This record gives sequence, C-alpha cells and structure tokens, in this order.
Amino acid sequence: MHWPTDDKACYAQLPGAKANCTYSRIRMELKELLGAIEIQSSEGELSAQVKQIDFDSRKVAPGSVFVAIRGTQVDGHNFIGKAIEQGAAAIVAEQLPEERPTGVAFIQVADSATALGRMASRFFGEPSRQLKLVGVTGTNGKTTTATLLHELFTALGYKAGLLSTVRNKVGQAILPAAYTTPDAVAVQALLREMVDAGCDYAFMEVSSHAAHQKRIEGLYFAGGIFTNITHDHLDYHKTFQAYIEAKKMFFDILPKTAFALVNIDDKRGGVMVQNTRAKKYTYSLQAMASFRARLLDNSITGLHLDFGGREFFSRLIGEFNAYNLLAVFGAAILLGQDEVETLTALSQLGAVEGRFDYVAGPQSSRIGIVDYAHTPDALEKVLSTIHQLRQGNSQIITVVGCGGDRDRAKRPRMAKVACDYSDQVVLTSDNPRSEDPDAIIAEMQQGIPPYAVRKVLSITSRKEAIRTACRLAREGDIILVAGKGHEKYQEIKGVRHPFDDKEELVQALAEA
Repeated sequence: MHWPTDDKACYAQLPGAKANCTYSRIRMELKELLGAIEIQSSEGELSAQVKQIDFDSRKVAPGSVFVAIRGTQVDGHNFIGKAIEQGAAAIVAEQLPEERPTGVAFIQVADSATALGRMASRFFGEPSRQLKLVGVTGTNGKTTTATLLHELFTALGYKAGLLSTVRNKVGQAILPAAYTTPDAVAVQALLREMVDAGCDYAFMEVSSHAAHQKRIEGLYFAGGIFTNITHDHLDYHKTFQAYIEAKKMFFDILPKTAFALVNIDDKRGGVMVQNTRAKKYTYSLQAMASFRARLLDNSITGLHLDFGGREFFSRLIGEFNAYNLLAVFGAAILLGQDEVETLTALSQLGAVEGRFDYVAGPQSSRIGIVDYAHTPDALEKVLSTIHQLRQGNSQIITVVGCGGDRDRAKRPRMAKVACDYSDQVVLTSDNPRSEDPDAIIAEMQQGIPPYAVRKVLSITSRKEAIRTACRLAREGDIILVAGKGHEKYQEIKGVRHPFDDKEELVQALAEA
C-alpha cells in the first residue's frame, strides 16, 4: 500500500469536495484489500493495483473495485456490466454475473455491504483505530451530544473531528453534511482526513439507517452513547421493534474495549446493551446511575444542575439538554478527562445551531425559537420546556409541518401535540419533497382535537406561515418554528430552494 507523500488527499465522494477529484494517491494491491473480508469464491488475477472503491457504477474508473450493494431502491448487481465497461479492475458481489470477461477479478461474498465497510477501512489504513471514535445514537439529541463533545474536547485542548447532521468538521475546518451518517467509503475517507490532520478524537452520529445498512462496518469505536428512542423512521423500518433493533445493532458491534453509555431513564436504555461486549455505564436525572445529575433550575437563561455535589450552570435550555450535557460529561470522564476541567469547559458552551435556537424581537419582548423537532416526542419535549419557561399570560404560537416521503403515521400526532401545548397553531409545509404539501397538511389536520379547531390555521407557504405567527404574537409571546432547525433549504419536487427558518423568523419579527 502506498500513501500520498505530498499532495493532500481529496475525496470525490465527500460532500463539498471539488468535482473530478480522486481519493488521493492511495494504491493497494487487490489481494491485500481482500484480506479484510471473508471470500466465498474468487476468480481472476488478484495482483491489480486498486485506486478507489466504488458502489456507484457512475463513479467507476480504471483501477476501481466495484462493490455491488443491494439497496432499498436499486440493486447494484444490475450495474456490474456498466462498471466493467468503465474499467473496473474487480467486482465484489453476492451473486456473480454469468458473463465474466478476462482481465477483471470477480469476488463472491455473503454480504456486500459488510464487505464494503471493511474494505474501505483497509483501503484508508483503518483510521478509526488511530484515534478515539465515539458514536452517538438515539431518536433525539444525537446532533447536540456529538457537537457538544467536539466543542468540549476542542476547548480541552485536543484536535477533534465531527460527523453530524449539521456539519462535518476536521478540527475547525468545516465540510457540509448531506446525511446523518455518510456512506461507508465517505466515513473512512473523512476519518483518514482527521487522522492526517492530527485529530485525537472523533465524534459521530449513528443513525438507524446507517446501522441497518451496515455503513458503520469496519469502524472501531472507543465508545457508544444512547440518548433515547421514540417512534420515527417507520417509513423505512416499518415497525417500531425493527427501529429499536436497528439502533441496538450499533451496541452489538462495540468491542469489549469500548464503553456503552446509555440513558437509563429511557425504558429501552437497558435493552440497547443486552448483548454488547462493551463495558456498560448509565446516566440519569431520576435514578441511581453511573453518572447522575439533579436539575436545580430550568429558565430562559439556562440550566442550573448538580453533578455529584458540584453545581453547574449552562447556557443551554430545557430538561432534554440536561440529559445531553450529562451524556457528554459521562463520555468525557470515560475518555479519561478530569471532572472539574470538564465541567468548567462544558459550562462555556452554547446551543447547537437549530436546536432550541432562540432570538428576541427588536425592541420587543416577543421571543422566537427555531428547533429541529420533527417527531411527536421531540416536539412535545420542546413545547413542554417552553411551558416551563413562559411567564405571566404569554402565549405559545407553534408553526409546524411534516416532511414528505417520510413516516405518514406521525403527521396527525404532530398536529395533536402542537394543539395540546400551544395557544395557537399554524400548520404549514416542511420539506414536501415529491408530495403535495396541501395533502400532507390535510393528514396533519386529522389529528386536531375538536376543542382546538378554532386555534389552528393552515398556511401552505412556510414563509407566510412564519410571518403570520409573528403578526399574531403579542408582547411576551413565544413563537416556535419547528421541524427544519439548521437546514438552509426547502425541498420541493426534487429541487432544494434556499430557506432558513431562523433567518425568516428574525425578519418576520422585525416586520411584525
């Protein structure tokens, strides 16, 4: 294997990378690459020099290994012929094609997705073994927890990497993020960049999709964190039990040298670690646990907590953030950090973009809050927190929609939660994607309780919905714009149009 000695690696598959870049000058003999996987059969010459690994036939170039993956929409086995036409040096597949031309190696495996992850790890020099990688999974709190860990360890003097829904970071260099967990090749490429940049730690969100699709195969984790689990992504997993099992898969693959830190206040916290080989630890605000805190005060100015006799103040708001902070604290201690230094640094950290991100109206006491809450449970947590924070006769006005081409069962539930916890509700579009936004809103309307009909408006334009909410607000009222959080676009009919909830809210508050 030959690593680049001068030019910095540039990866075509990474979000934000320049067009037509190659991975780098990495070269590896095919036989060495295949040493990372279990082979059922092989034919052809195995001494070819591999230049890159692809699972998308459109990216195959001479010297590529094409791995045929059975995806949810497309089966890569149908594109083996195209990959060969484009110069693939080798084909890795679960089922080999009948026509196998000479000059191309054919390798049969039991599971292509597993093979892809492990081959990608070998190709990039097993970067996850060269730093301490911590994964965070759960329905809510993944982004905040992973981001806070990155910021905390940066404040403690370490160089760290981040893979999150909002952004990927190599040290302080930012790359935009397209998915919660990138594909197996992109993850390994990013981790290689982190190692080459001198990172000591890396923190990443681990989605249920990534675990189920084996995108985390080939990764060596130093630790895993479970935040909570509620109904989500049933459009993909079909049942809640399947969703739970997908999350649990992450803990099942942790090595015995890793830690597994779970929120024991979630009734499924124990389930997550039933079969893990990792060392088990718990955190809680309510029960005895390895890491426990007491919530002393929760106000619009932040949280006041007691961590084992040490009082702690944070600018973050809401009980859900108390859990996030506790998870971060526990993970830091398990990674060998000093308690006092950790709490001191943690107290200086602010909110993560799009997570209970609030702004005040100019020359007004009205408050606007932007939050990524896009599940009934997350929305209920945010609105419950706002209830605890509001003063006097202030009203809560909620603007909320539901994404298209996603779990339809949660649409009426989202509307009901908004009605139960708000004085006024504006139903609107989120990312309708390929669906009719009015049809999505109509499904949400089915969840409006009879008592709440008069306090609900339906406005398809998200921009106009936010403006209307601000015009309805009086002094002291709180406006929540939920669902999109950090996103800077609105996806309609396959096209992403620029749209920023926070920017729209600031402007609407100024105009109202």
